[in-house]
Amino acid sequence: MSDCIFCKIIKGEIPSKKVYETEKVYAFYDIKPEAPIHVLIVPKVHISSHNELNPENVDVMKDIHLAANEIAKELGISESGYRLINNCGEAAGQTVFHLHYHLVGGTSMGSKIL
Repeated sequence: MSDCIFCKIIKGEIPSKKVYETEKVYAFYDIKPEAPIHVLIVPKVHISSHNELNPENVDVMKDIHLAANEIAKELGISESGYRLINNCGEAAGQTVFHLHYHLVGGTSMGSKIL
């Protein structure tokens, strides 16, 4: 999508601090971090939200989750723990309508979800 901020970041039209990249996935630091480590993991193909996953594009989920594992290892939080969060829809807090996951860690977050 031409007006999607994440598509523009993936294309290099908007600068980002890259953490990880493969043929199918791009990960970069969030510009408004909620934790000491806050990385956004996005598929390079535009998918508006988790609701838009289908048999033709769902394989990207494997790539996202493998990227999360690798990023957590590289950033030194795989053993101490981290959260992998997806907000689906406005009511859940999704503000950019390009499927993405927040990998957050680097601090003790406890067991509370919200």
